[in-house]
Amino acid sequence: MSQQTQTPTVSIVGGGPAGLSAALFTQKNGLETQVFDTDATWMHKAHLFNYLGIGSMDGSSFIETARHQADSFGVERHQGEAVDSISESDAGFVIETADGEYDTEYVILATGANRELAESIGCEFDDKEGVVDVDLSMQTSVDKLYATGGMVRAEEWQAIISAGDGAAAALSILSEVKGDHYHDFDVPADAGAVFGGMSDEASE
Repeated sequence: MSQQTQTPTVSIVGGGPAGLSAALFTQKNGLETQVFDTDATWMHKAHLFNYLGIGSMDGSSFIETARHQADSFGVERHQGEAVDSISESDAGFVIETADGEYDTEYVILATGANRELAESIGCEFDDKEGVVDVDLSMQTSVDKLYATGGMVRAEEWQAIISAGDGAAAALSILSEVKGDHYHDFDVPADAGAVFGGMSDEASE
């Protein structure tokens, strides 16, 4: 059974570009974050030529790099642990898996086109497109629950768009928690302190 040492502020269901992008932003900026990842991402079938800043990269290699980046900031990854249900609670939400229950304040859904969890907890859907209805910050009709990527888009299923969705959801949560419009902006002088070992590896 997975051991939870403290109540995470943010729980993310899905470990593709949207989920890992969101996890990177929230954990990096001080919110305890956990990711439930069954490794079902479409990235394992992809090769990236259209992701800005990457000339050519195998999708599986991209995911491994993204996991390492999230891990380096302390994201708690529940690899292979599937989420069976999500229910609302007084403190936010309860996530249930075969390994146990987890309390969390915020949830970000990043399960591609699989919208079952969003439907089960009562998120509103766009009747015309059949996708989860969200605002520009990826907030659903359920307070403190966000949806990203293929579950909110009928056609535009691109890794770079999904990563942006995850970042948008994370910044919305950070703004709410910290009480202001939050901007995550680093400068070269921050590299050693913020990125630690990753900046050293990149320079080798």
